[in-house]
Amino acid sequence: MEIDLAVGPPVAIGQARRCIPILGGVVSGRLTGEVMPGGADWQQIGSDGTIEIDARYVLKLAEGLVEVESRGLRAGPPEVLARLAAGEAVDPALYYFRTAMRFHSAAPELAWLGRILGMASGERLAGAVRLTVHEVA
Repeated sequence: MEIDLAVGPPVAIGQARRCIPILGGVVSGRLTGEVMPGGADWQQIGSDGTIEIDARYVLKLAEGLVEVESRGLRAGPPEVLARLAAGEAVDPALYYFRTAMRFHSAAPELAWLGRILGMASGERLAGAVRLTVHEVA
């Protein structure tokens, strides 16, 4: 599935920590629905610019609600990371953006999500993040 997240401007919490508000979004593919506003990505920024991702948000699907826990990394050459920070469009092949995802739902039709691990490759866009999620076999 693909998850397209609309994100707000970063909220700096010191020099090496920030919070990225998740404003909403769209889910497409095997599952369809929307990303509910109110989630956030809490990020730790390393001295080399590598970002440790720790995001939580809720998907509203036809079958029910799903909590998403997503932990991962975004890293790359300093000049590429600077372009991303400036909001430029950057070919995702030039940087590493991966997250491991866990899912939680009380909906019986979505119980299978609680028994899988998703792996997402990400792309940072201006005001958005696109995640392409695959089930880890």
